[in-house]
Amino acid sequence: MKLQHFFFIAALLVLCTAAEAKRISIPKVYAFGVAASFTDSIVHFTEIQELDNAWIDSKSHFLQNRDTYSYQLRDYLAFKQQMPHRTCIVFYHENRDKLMKKYQKMKVLYIQPKTGRQQFDVRHINTADFQFQVVDLTEEVAAEAASEQEFEEAKAKMKLEKKAKKNKKSNKDESDKGGE
Repeated sequence: MKLQHFFFIAALLVLCTAAEAKRISIPKVYAFGVAASFTDSIVHFTEIQELDNAWIDSKSHFLQNRDTYSYQLRDYLAFKQQMPHRTCIVFYHENRDKLMKKYQKMKVLYIQPKTGRQQFDVRHINTADFQFQVVDLTEEVAAEAASEQEFEEAKAKMKLEKKAKKNKKSNKDESDKGGE
C-alpha cells in the first residue's frame, strides 16, 4: 500500500470518529458553578445563570468547553476574591427546573452534612459579581465543516482515480487478449 493511501485511511478514521457527533448551538442552557478547596472548608455556589447560544454535543448533550466555564469561575475566585487553588465544577442543563433540583441537592450536601453539624462555610456568588461568558464556537464549527467538505472531496477524488485506474487496467487486459 502506498504511503498516501495509508495517510488517507488514517485521516478517514479520524474524521469518521469525529463526525459522529456534531456541535450545535442551542438558544438557552442553564448553568451554575461550585468551587471548593482541599485546604479550607469554604464552598462557593454561583446562582443559576442563563447562557444564551451555548454549544453542546449533539449526541451526548455535553456542554462544549466545560473546562473553560470552570476556569472562568476559578479565575474569578483567584483574582477578584484572592482565593486561589479552587476546584471548580460547572453543572448545566437545558431545563431550568431539572438543574434547580441538582442545585438544591448539591447545597444540601454542604449545608446539611450527615454528621448533623455544618462542616462547610457555604458562600453564594451573585450574578452581579460573576457571570459566565458564553464560549462562541462558531468559527471552530465552520472550520470543521470546511475540513469535512475538503475530506469528502478528497475521498471522491480518490474514488475516481481508483475507478480510472481500474478501467485503464481492464482496457489494457482487453487489448492484450485481442492481440493474442
